[in-house]
Amino acid sequence: MLKAMFGTKVDHPLADNNEVQRVLKDLPAQEASAALDSAGAWFESLMMTAEFRPERRLDLIFQIDEAVMPHTRRLARDYLVAPRQTRAHEFRLWQANHGYWTRLVAAYEDTLQRCHDDEKTAAAIKPQMALLCARQFNACSGRLKWQQFRYGPIDGNLWSRAGEAYLAAVRAQVADMKVSLYGSAGTTTPAAEYLRILILSSSSPDNLLPVEIEIAERLIAHLLPNFSLTDLARPDNVYWVDAAKPLPPTRLARIPEITPTLRFYGTGSALAALGKLRAAIEARGALPGEINFGGQYSPRLVLQVIDHLAVCWSPQPPMRHHERRAFKSRMTVVGRLDTICLQLLGNADDGDRAESWVVENVSQGGIGAQVSLIGKDWLRVGSLVAMQPDGGNNWLVGIVRRFARESESIGVVGIETLSKTPSGHIADSQGLPTPVILLDPPLDGGDVRVALSVAAWEEQKPLLVEVGSQFWRLSPTTLLETGAGHVIGGYRAKPAT
Repeated sequence: MLKAMFGTKVDHPLADNNEVQRVLKDLPAQEASAALDSAGAWFESLMMTAEFRPERRLDLIFQIDEAVMPHTRRLARDYLVAPRQTRAHEFRLWQANHGYWTRLVAAYEDTLQRCHDDEKTAAAIKPQMALLCARQFNACSGRLKWQQFRYGPIDGNLWSRAGEAYLAAVRAQVADMKVSLYGSAGTTTPAAEYLRILILSSSSPDNLLPVEIEIAERLIAHLLPNFSLTDLARPDNVYWVDAAKPLPPTRLARIPEITPTLRFYGTGSALAALGKLRAAIEARGALPGEINFGGQYSPRLVLQVIDHLAVCWSPQPPMRHHERRAFKSRMTVVGRLDTICLQLLGNADDGDRAESWVVENVSQGGIGAQVSLIGKDWLRVGSLVAMQPDGGNNWLVGIVRRFARESESIGVVGIETLSKTPSGHIADSQGLPTPVILLDPPLDGGDVRVALSVAAWEEQKPLLVEVGSQFWRLSPTTLLETGAGHVIGGYRAKPAT
């Protein structure tokens, strides 16, 4: 009788309102990584305390989640664009962010599971169900994005958790209910947030640099109203997903097994809107102010991401330029521009930095390989590599276009061959010795692609390069590509007199 009248006393610091206010005030003032760790610890302690009323526990999770949201954005900027001293520091930033999103996903999943298991809990949570599901999708999106920043492996359970939240929203009839996700961030719906995760996953993030993944996510958020999620198999559908299965979205090559939990989505008017956006950026030479990119990025970089998304969202799947053939072999690989240059010059340090990779398939345009990731802190999409096939004596130079982790220690890369006759040189850049890699042989008046460091590229600064017994003056014409630690510039060659 007394328990029914007065309730059960909750033995937890956050049962006291004064302590709640202190924590919510303290979290934003903490150092970002420490704040995320503290928030994660609070989530875990709340899940373990059964005496909280369900709606009160969820409200506390909501408040803590919102209190540290600025920290997640700040650490994401640091990871993507801020200067970093070491790869170890970069990994600590990754761990702080990925760890936080993992614990937040678990906290919201715990609440959804309690609703599923107990009708009274479901009734108590019902007024907050739409926001709960939308926040869970946002947390799943954060976890997925940070896994993609390191190119996986992507946990299949993430798709189960997101799918369960979507089905819970459908059962509660709140999938299309408008909610304000975080404060003044505007309104969304649980279904829209679920669709946002699906689109990001199906936009081939394993072909993008982390900063490009971030830009892609921002573009998807801006164009989200142009997409559609439906349970109908329509001609304009491009992808499908089964919310009850631990599987990522898949391009619709054929109709999958029909189940009540099967969903389809197409690009709707998104592809046309993306084309208009591209034309506007090209015409103005600047990014539109109505899109929050979360950082200062060059129009050129954003246009590259737009072109990538256009291929992924096309109703027709991208076609390979060259047939790929299965082929098992080994090849010697050297990474990083300076080391590759030394290798091509014949001045490598006893091959200490050379690695052996397993070739899995080849085509006229590139190579697919399996690689051990132990000690590969330099390997990422956009990395420059020099390759020597097993038994050969010639070097090729290529660039990593696709990278996925099969596990923490094994990865798979797709490498586009840039040159079969590269040459390394120490160029004279107005008196400054500069390592460069010529991807094409110089011809009088011809165009030459040159790989060099980001700092060495200047649009008005020519290079003086000795090839054989001939000196060549290479005048920059255009920046062709920015990679991971290097650029590829276009130059016009003239014999130096």
